[in-house]
Amino acid sequence: MLTRTIAFLDSATLAADIKLRSPSFPHEWRNFAATAPNEVIERLRDVEIAVVNKVRLGRDALSELKSLRLIAVAATGTDCIDTEACRDLGITVVNIRGYAGVTVPEHVFALMLSLRRNIIAYRDDVRAGRWQDAGQFCFHDHPIRDLSGATLGIIGEGTLGQEVAARARAFGMNVFFAAHKGVDGLGPLYTPWGEVLARSDVLTLHCPLTPATRGLLAMPEFEAMERRPLIVNTARGPLIDESDLEEALERGLVSGAGLDVTLPEPPAPDSAFMRLARRPDTIVTPHVAWASHQAQQALAEQLVDLIEAYAAGRPRNVVGEDC
Repeated sequence: MLTRTIAFLDSATLAADIKLRSPSFPHEWRNFAATAPNEVIERLRDVEIAVVNKVRLGRDALSELKSLRLIAVAATGTDCIDTEACRDLGITVVNIRGYAGVTVPEHVFALMLSLRRNIIAYRDDVRAGRWQDAGQFCFHDHPIRDLSGATLGIIGEGTLGQEVAARARAFGMNVFFAAHKGVDGLGPLYTPWGEVLARSDVLTLHCPLTPATRGLLAMPEFEAMERRPLIVNTARGPLIDESDLEEALERGLVSGAGLDVTLPEPPAPDSAFMRLARRPDTIVTPHVAWASHQAQQALAEQLVDLIEAYAAGRPRNVVGEDC
């Protein structure tokens, strides 16, 4: 029976305690914790199945890989893969779906609650002795605002957006899904883009990164935000112009930000993202909204399922066919 060669180019993107079961067919599995751009071709030269999370596979590299027939992306987003080149070259691309419906929404609410209630500011004050200085049972140095009764604008109406909406309603929030920027008449689910910007107390992003969504929130949008909302981004960094967000925070156009993503990752030490990370009105986390233990294990199980489905001649989750 044919032995298939599989290479996971950035296995360290999964936590060390995640169990990745062995595919059921004869195979050779090559594991690389990380792969630099100049190592991609050599590591995949005789490989049929590539597993990647964030390693970029562009047309030039793909054209050199004559044995490659499947790219299994260990994530939902496929912006690291030149999918058009894959179509031209007869390479199937599959991705993970539906595994993050709990972990990402919970992270979104962790950021929302921390910022609305100034949890980190109060924690830091207690560590610094401010409670003792107050001389009474509490102190009120930082405003605390409930989520109940607040308006949540959601940009992106897919699984994650819907799961965030369900939790928001349980908190008593008013929920609006934003119509696509510059598009009208999308139906009753959607509220016009400009109205969502004007009415939201919190804006959270759950849309893919495409040419149309790059820079989706920049200074014109921040200046249209009448209620100084919190901005939460657990999707893709380039959806927001980070320099404009920094200026918007300085000018008081928005009241805070919870950010889990940027570009590149990790960010440069002198980047706008790192300046945002040092602000008291901003919480940043290192692209871990997706990464609960349960979600990573579900991802690992689905990843092997997809590889086995391809080997059986019945590929599933094929990007561009059944998204």
